[in-house]
Amino acid sequence: MGGVTVSAMGTALVTGGTSGIGATFARQLADRGHDLVLVARDAARLEAVAADLRTRGVGVEVLAADRAVRADVQRVADRLADPARPVDLLVNNAGFGLGGRILDGDLAEHERAIDVMARAVLLLSVAAARAMRSRGRGAIVNVSSVAGFISMGSYSAVKSWVTVFSEGLAGELHGSGVTVTALCPGFVHTEFHQRAGVRMSKLPEQAWIDGETVVRQCLRDVAAARVVSVPTLRYRVLVALARSGPRPAVRRVSRAIVGMRSR
Repeated sequence: MGGVTVSAMGTALVTGGTSGIGATFARQLADRGHDLVLVARDAARLEAVAADLRTRGVGVEVLAADRAVRADVQRVADRLADPARPVDLLVNNAGFGLGGRILDGDLAEHERAIDVMARAVLLLSVAAARAMRSRGRGAIVNVSSVAGFISMGSYSAVKSWVTVFSEGLAGELHGSGVTVTALCPGFVHTEFHQRAGVRMSKLPEQAWIDGETVVRQCLRDVAAARVVSVPTLRYRVLVALARSGPRPAVRRVSRAIVGMRSR
């Protein structure tokens, strides 16, 4: 089965579309002529971002929703399932970092991470997949992380779930005209780590990549129907080593990375 021609799609729904990688997806998709549905918690920020994107000549709908709240997630799922307003590309991007260790303090943020980055991904992906399958076309991007291939606490565990879930869903949709891609970036220059309260000053500059590169590569991989998208050669090599290497070695590397993250 061939890939999806992203440039030919009509409407894209992007969660977490007001900042970071989500905002970059929104800009690049608008520049390709997509109409957009932007989903985020902050209604005022949504409206400001939407107003800017509309200057690019596309339609932008906003939907204020918190992906940790089941009723809000259901509203987004209902929008994805609406046959009168088809969504041809879903970008499940909303998420956040976890700065604390599993054993430190309250587990509320770890529980919320599962709600936002696992449960909501499940519900929205399935809603989109069912609607797209009935039309015989569409694409789903679930933003995961290279962290999912190593062992850095709850965040790695959640992102590992996103990647494997995406692979499984892609298998179920094989031959349907609908593709699923797990985007697994490395360290990206966004406000992500600052929001998590994690200072990354000890990480070498060579480890970082920019969001524009991440999104461009991902959209190329969607068009090629690739199930896992790992932007840049250096991170593809690292992922290959993490997947094939002995797990004790992977755990040692994971501990070293954690040690470079200064609070």
